[in-house]
Amino acid sequence: MNIALYGATGTIGQAILDEALGRKMTVTAIVRNRFKFNEKREGLTIVEGDILKPESVAEAVKGHDVVISAYGPEFGKEEELVEAARSLVEGIRNSGVQRLLVVGGAGSLLTDSGVPLMETPEFPEEVRPLALAHRDAFHIYEESDLDWTYLSPAATIEPGRRTGNFRIGTDRLILDEAGQSRISVEDYAAAMVDEADDPYFSGSRFTVAY
Repeated sequence: MNIALYGATGTIGQAILDEALGRKMTVTAIVRNRFKFNEKREGLTIVEGDILKPESVAEAVKGHDVVISAYGPEFGKEEELVEAARSLVEGIRNSGVQRLLVVGGAGSLLTDSGVPLMETPEFPEEVRPLALAHRDAFHIYEESDLDWTYLSPAATIEPGRRTGNFRIGTDRLILDEAGQSRISVEDYAAAMVDEADDPYFSGSRFTVAY
């Protein structure tokens, strides 16, 4: 498995990188400035590229088996997530690669009442612009002709430990017995690499939580 990875410098992207390399896969980390990400690990190649430019995407991902995007915009620049989605779809299509996996958001997952999580009163207002951008980006992938998969996390995702033990759903938020929706970054990464290695949710969205 030869993976092209965007967002390797972020918390989730780093966990995906660790998970993939731990399984002896090869990973090309595509970063804006390679001098700010100078890890030297077996199976890892680092190249410069701009996820917001389709021609850069096409050049960087060419020849890979799958592209994984863990890209996350800076606070206040949430709309770049939508721009990145358009760029990824066009660039990957032009590269000849078919498979795309995306680190998504939880805000558009449906609650038990049928209302999207981001439309519930408890949803943090400061996160709403990012949730809306994730939702709009999701629709772009959904309407594309790529072999895409969109992985929404639980409502709460934070560093923890890799248990390999979690539940899988599709469009509904998964809650535990205490009514909480949680997943560790490490288990989320494991689910992402599982899907890259053995596709099950091609052309669809899924979610993971405890």
